[in-house]
Amino acid sequence: MKKTSSFPWSHVIGFIGSIVLTLLAIGVAVRSPLSMVGTLTVLLVLAALQILIQLVFFMHINEKKGPAYHTIAISLGFVFTFAVIAGSIWVMTFSYF
Repeated sequence: MKKTSSFPWSHVIGFIGSIVLTLLAIGVAVRSPLSMVGTLTVLLVLAALQILIQLVFFMHINEKKGPAYHTIAISLGFVFTFAVIAGSIWVMTFSYF
């Protein structure tokens, strides 16, 4: 790993971006004049942007120097995440009491 003495501006920008997106999401959830569908749409877009910020600024997904298994691990993480979300929605929708 290459050691540098420069300030980690990438991490600071990512941290500030994450905080801003989180505060926007809280503001939309608490004081939104939108309908429920509109609010959920805005929250999903903000969540997708938050994922991109996390991947680019903190997990360095844009650096091509890493081994190929990093991409495979991220892809597998997305598959597991999708499976958990889809399974949760399925159970909440079709569980009859």
